Amino acid sequence: MTTERSGADILVQALTDLGVEVVFGYPGGAVLPIYDAIFKQAKIRHILVRQEGGAAHAAEGYARSTGKPGVVLVTSGPGATNVVTGLADALMDSIPLVVITGQVPTQLIGTDAFQEADTVGITRHCTKHNYLVKDPASLGAIVHEAFHIATSGRPGPVVIDLPKDVQIASASYTKPTGPLQHKTYRPQVKADASAIEAAVEMLAAAERPILYTGGGIINAGPYASTLLRELQALTGAPVTSTLMGLGAFPAADDAWLGMLGMHGTYEANMAMNKADLILCLGARFDDRVTGRLDAFSPESRKIHVDIDRSSINKNVRVDLPVVADVGSALADMIAAWKARGHEKADLGEWWRRIEGWRARQSLAFPASDHEIMPQKAIQRIWEMTKDKDPIVTTEVGQHQMWAAQHFHFQDPNRWLTSGGLGTMGYGLPAAIGAQVGNPDRLVIGLSGDASVLMNIQEMSTAAQYRLPIKIFILNNMYMGMVRQWQELIYASRYSESYSEALPDFVKLAESFGWTGLRIEQPGDLDGGIEAMLNTPGPVMVDCRVAQLANCFPMIPSGAAHTDMILHAEEVVGEATDEAKALV
Repeated sequence: MTTERSGADILVQALTDLGVEVVFGYPGGAVLPIYDAIFKQAKIRHILVRQEGGAAHAAEGYARSTGKPGVVLVTSGPGATNVVTGLADALMDSIPLVVITGQVPTQLIGTDAFQEADTVGITRHCTKHNYLVKDPASLGAIVHEAFHIATSGRPGPVVIDLPKDVQIASASYTKPTGPLQHKTYRPQVKADASAIEAAVEMLAAAERPILYTGGGIINAGPYASTLLRELQALTGAPVTSTLMGLGAFPAADDAWLGMLGMHGTYEANMAMNKADLILCLGARFDDRVTGRLDAFSPESRKIHVDIDRSSINKNVRVDLPVVADVGSALADMIAAWKARGHEKADLGEWWRRIEGWRARQSLAFPASDHEIMPQKAIQRIWEMTKDKDPIVTTEVGQHQMWAAQHFHFQDPNRWLTSGGLGTMGYGLPAAIGAQVGNPDRLVIGLSGDASVLMNIQEMSTAAQYRLPIKIFILNNMYMGMVRQWQELIYASRYSESYSEALPDFVKLAESFGWTGLRIEQPGDLDGGIEAMLNTPGPVMVDCRVAQLANCFPMIPSGAAHTDMILHAEEVVGEATDEAKALV
């Protein structure tokens, strides 16, 4: 005989059966029955954040660094609306989240009850799927289905909106047996064999191929990154990556061209433009990669491998679509390449052209004896921590791009950043989530002085749970990327981009029980980084960097991806209205 239990107990039991170990959340009246159920068990650990938006980003950091879905629990009304930015962020970057929101009792829905919000309506366009649960008997199955949807196909966030009376009412729960099979949601994992064969033949015939890789490879699991390395070794093709795909291919490999796109390397963007074949693996041809569409790689044939059918031909028309999990497709392509007896092509002329572009040294930056160059700070952190294999998070802005350029990732799941949505405030809570999921790893949050303030309250979370994250602020006293755009596009009219009332970050750190450090001179940089690494517990470093340093190379707004501004060129100017609209 099946014992009935409350909806709250069913939820907690289902989460336990699904292997959930951590929930990030913040209590409120509409979820008190769930919090009481959590209190009475010991298998699921709850991390109390200081604002619900921090819970969503912490869950993203946990998911991105561990490969497990992140779980969030918040109350109704403002609790639910505060996680919307995190939901949109996770949807854009394909991060698996299951977010459980409290709701007013079913009989009060639609009456403007206290702390009521139309959570399903609000989140419909920033989730893969969402549920309003009205019957506790259906809750267990819904929870299992939500995890299936969040983690399969192209990963993403799912919301379960749970009215308070459903949490209290009783029903039976039976753990599902065997893999879940959804009636309608069945993403295509295996590629069509003819498409794989065609892709292999196109790749074998190419004289100027390039492997254009994205976050889909990382989402497909570590094995997909291993397969990418094998395919490159078989073909000899150069490899570039989007911001979200860093670490899928080792930066130390000679075939690595660096990141492409608006702040990518000259050699990566030029190789994309001059290639005769682009094999896109788990990326989506977004606007920060392509630049002006009519000038994007005009001579190439294009193959697009993606599990999300809607991403293919959305931005760039391709010659061969391959709908599949990118890991599965890579395995099939490698098998087909070997079965057909293809040898590595002679790409000597192609590589000589690439070496010519590399010789431009597009990531070079001016040296200084009297101020700390932000690029140098990133380089020294990388050089002093690379043997520790750190997990790195960022906020959004110049420091994010400098980190992508100068921190050289060798493996997946080490680089956690907000790519598609560009969410300031992501990095600090993401570092918390990563540290919770990887308690013995070094976790470094690279931040700007403006964006670190967006979720600064989460310093309290790190202190409460004794999480030894290291937050390194590149402090230039500006919203750096906004200031750079104003310099380039608006003739240096710095409207509201200067931060006139920054806190003393050292005192702020100490007030939260952290250790605060400050670095002001180039000669103190290495010592300050060493002190950060050797200090137990959470540490915040206020590193005062050159205020007017710009992030180059850069594709100007509205330009082709070959029209790059490099480090030594004049940038002050006034853009056209069309270009201003594309920033």
